[in-house]
Amino acid sequence: MKKDDIKNSCDMFLHKANIDLNTSIFLLKAFDKGEVEIDFELIYFHLQQSAEKLLKSLLSHKKIRVLKTHDISDFINLLSHNDIKHITNINELENLAQYAIEGRYAILHDDLDDAEKYIDILKQLTLHVEKTIKKEEN
Repeated sequence: MKKDDIKNSCDMFLHKANIDLNTSIFLLKAFDKGEVEIDFELIYFHLQQSAEKLLKSLLSHKKIRVLKTHDISDFINLLSHNDIKHITNINELENLAQYAIEGRYAILHDDLDDAEKYIDILKQLTLHVEKTIKKEEN
């Protein structure tokens, strides 16, 4: 989705989620190659932001009002309570919640190898959200 394709909040969240996911992928590759020195929590922050925005996109598409929170568990619960279909391994994204705020200001000790796992899950979720939106628009 390009910036010019944004028609509503659902599209905006999806667009911003893709930017955060692409940012985390770019930073991870640059970090792995030794091209950039960063706190790897920054990679996880963008992964968390991508997850949050993808879930907000899906909820927004379904006309479910979301509170101002960064808690991925709250969004997943909203999906379940409203019988909104999601990917099977979505609960693994709850582990990213600590990076919404703490990851910016604290030193969290996680394995950088987990970033690839989260990237794969977020790619699955992105495809699911895109298919759901496209299917229901037609």
